[in-house]
Amino acid sequence: MRFRSTRAHQPEVSFKDAVLRCLPPDGGLYVPSSVPDMRQFFLYMDENTSYPELVSTVTPSLLQGELNPYSASRVSQSAFDFEPELINLDENFSILNLYNGPSGVFKDFGVAFFGAVLEELLKNSGQAMIISAARGETGLSLTGAFRGRSGITSVLLYPSGPIWGLDTSSFITAGGNTIPIQIKGGFDDCQRLITGILDDRPFADRHNITSANTVNPCRLLPQAFYFLFAFVKVKKYLQGRDLVFSVPSGNFGNFISGLYAWKFGMPVNGFIAAMNSNDSFGDYFRGNSFNPHVPISTCSPAMDISRPVNYERLVSFYEEAPAVMRNMVYPAAIKDDETLATMEWVWKKYNILLDPHGAVAFAAARKFMDCGDRHSHIVILATGHPAKEAELVRRATGQNIALPEKLQVLKKRANPIALIDPHIAALESAIASCF
Repeated sequence: MRFRSTRAHQPEVSFKDAVLRCLPPDGGLYVPSSVPDMRQFFLYMDENTSYPELVSTVTPSLLQGELNPYSASRVSQSAFDFEPELINLDENFSILNLYNGPSGVFKDFGVAFFGAVLEELLKNSGQAMIISAARGETGLSLTGAFRGRSGITSVLLYPSGPIWGLDTSSFITAGGNTIPIQIKGGFDDCQRLITGILDDRPFADRHNITSANTVNPCRLLPQAFYFLFAFVKVKKYLQGRDLVFSVPSGNFGNFISGLYAWKFGMPVNGFIAAMNSNDSFGDYFRGNSFNPHVPISTCSPAMDISRPVNYERLVSFYEEAPAVMRNMVYPAAIKDDETLATMEWVWKKYNILLDPHGAVAFAAARKFMDCGDRHSHIVILATGHPAKEAELVRRATGQNIALPEKLQVLKKRANPIALIDPHIAALESAIASCF
């Protein structure tokens, strides 16, 4: 698989180069320049196929020439001691639980693959520094994925506020490979600094710097695997019904990953772009110009975004096949009262607790059905563990839910090894002081 920029006509690059460079020189985002048809590999899998088996089977052909079957198997086994869970509810709905990883969010799947595949790509050929913006549970996910990986150093940039869930034994000051740095500013400042340090090519090249945020194609590509996994698990329930995915959408990384799975050959009839009241891409999906606005706060905060990071990637899909895309994508904007009502409805009907982001996707799926398309089976992506929103779950459903033991670390507060002003020079100095 080769990659190109979403902008100017830059030379195509390999998967390894796209991962290590992260951003094209023209400031765009890397997208696949061509996608192989993978149907021969997953159409004949069944419900007994494990997630590592699917990943190790698909990856060598997807990244032909860069990972062979043996290295793909090593990557898969190293990355995943957890897997998605598909729960069939009835003829209309299934839920794909994506919160079984170490930090209880869907990001664990992409990050785990990133860490394992990067170690494999770097084997006997150098080192890399991964710089990522982190908040909430993201730091725990990134630390777990890169901890102990040969040749990899992980720099985590945190905005102002408490830092939770980090194991101080993984810090570089304790012999580990993690450098947590806090910025005197917000999350946008963290992302701006990452772009700035990647643009400082002498410093970036000296440390071989890339990022593990969703600007990196290695974060999105492996998320396509759990769409394929869902198809393998759900196909026996379809019985001639159309397959549709309802995807909680903020930065639209998951949504883009689903489109990649479709391009790999997954038989799917549509994708519901489930947004909260911010409705970031609603106008664009309806054929109007993209018009970002100031985001508002909702009960599904991970989706409180007005300018999605993956805007250019989505536009590139529409530029390739606008008619096809407009017939496959169904936007839906869900208000907070609808989110809470859906959490209550799902609990009463199916005895299942959802976090608010999964509830947005379920509410959008019900709207889709109510519009008359009752010959579909919709897979709803549940992207976060409901216990992480325990108070909201209790308010909506009356049910108390405790964090599982493996997520108790999220209650542990940690201190960064440096607190700096939001300037490139300060960040580069803080990194350099660790070596």
